Amino acid sequence: MKNSHNIYLVSDSTGETLDRIFLALKAQFQNFDYQINRLSFIRTETQIKKIIENASKNKNSIILYTIVNSKLAKFLTDESSKKKIPCFGVLGELILNFSKILNQKASHEPSGQHILNEEYYDRIEAIQFTMNHDDGNLINEAHKSDIILVGVSRTSKTPTSIYLANKGFKTSNIPLVNENSLPETLKKNPNITCVVGLSTEPERLADLRKNRMNTLKETENIKYTDLENIKKEVMDAKRTFQKYKWPLIDVTRKSVEETAASIIKIHEIYSNNVK
Repeated sequence: MKNSHNIYLVSDSTGETLDRIFLALKAQFQNFDYQINRLSFIRTETQIKKIIENASKNKNSIILYTIVNSKLAKFLTDESSKKKIPCFGVLGELILNFSKILNQKASHEPSGQHILNEEYYDRIEAIQFTMNHDDGNLINEAHKSDIILVGVSRTSKTPTSIYLANKGFKTSNIPLVNENSLPETLKKNPNITCVVGLSTEPERLADLRKNRMNTLKETENIKYTDLENIKKEVMDAKRTFQKYKWPLIDVTRKSVEETAASIIKIHEIYSNNVK
């Protein structure tokens, strides 16, 4: 029987940074059985004492933390050491080293990345724009986007758009039924903004659509899940992308994060070329 670990993610802010770091960490280990305890906005010694008390009662506890206040971080590591609980800070050394390289003192301000500055409001605006331009909505305004995603149904357009919006990119996504489903402005000027085509293997697409239909308890739209029809859809979409010289990403074995990273790189190249 595998040993289960109790992972304590302790943050002085929302814990989003720590979540992502742990996601990358756990991906390196196939046989890793764990329970996560997320503890956000931890900013007092009293809070830390309660965490240590709880962790000491459980077997195989491990603490990961992002606490920028050096005094509070030391208190956490000292208390963990007393109980012989492994405890690892994921930002402390990095902040210290950057402080030396940049020759300036770190602010040690919790939630520093969440300050309500211009970048924050730009991101909120991008999210609102993307939600309003999802699934072909307001299609005639698509040219106002930073990025337009085009693809047949169930190629991860919406989740990828939302992810990009959280990165600050105004993103529209257009379901490609046929070439006529594209707005005229885009067909007349295919490089009006950064356009990326999304595709996937037909067999995978058929499975996704069948699951979608089962969830909705629909049985009438047989053409939507027919493999031969899907193969034609995918091939027609690829021809459309080639015609307009839009880059294509196969999302079959890619996570949303991986797809978005590729799109951002394409957007960088596009932006450099139009300067």
